[in-house]
Amino acid sequence: MTLPLRVLGALLCSLVVSAEVVPPADFNVEAMAGKWYLIGFATNAQWFVSRRASMKVGTAMLTPTADGDLDLSYSSLNSDGSCWRMNNLAKKTDMPGKFTYTSERWGNENDMRVVDVKYDEYALIHTIKTKGGVPTVVNKLYGRGMDLSADLREKFRQFSLESGVQPDNIAFLPKNEECPAP
Repeated sequence: MTLPLRVLGALLCSLVVSAEVVPPADFNVEAMAGKWYLIGFATNAQWFVSRRASMKVGTAMLTPTADGDLDLSYSSLNSDGSCWRMNNLAKKTDMPGKFTYTSERWGNENDMRVVDVKYDEYALIHTIKTKGGVPTVVNKLYGRGMDLSADLREKFRQFSLESGVQPDNIAFLPKNEECPAP
């Protein structure tokens, strides 16, 4: 099979999986509040291939708003001691656990869904990012601490494969120091 056909096949599989991703019925946005560590990252985005080796665990602060939206604040300490930061406001939808936002930094449209969550331990997030009509899948595995069980890591790996991500594009990030408060 030619490369373009494989890419198209993976893309179609990811879109089908994404349409079927339904957040937990008892999703509670308030319980998502607080600090999470980004431990697993999986995507079919081309940029990941060249940046994967430099990626490390980062932190996300999730803050529910009074309207039920979710303020997302990410940071990751770079090897030179500087911090990479990004903020977005994810707007709630009619489906609890599904949010949409436009990335202020990248200008892409994001359909973000909580796939699975145990609020005091882990969260698995599935996002379809669309820019210029081209969708990409990004799956993230967050933990309340930097260590998660082998079973949770395998669950994330399996979900990522099912959503069209190639095995080489599934990464468990090395531990990292946190950025100082801004």
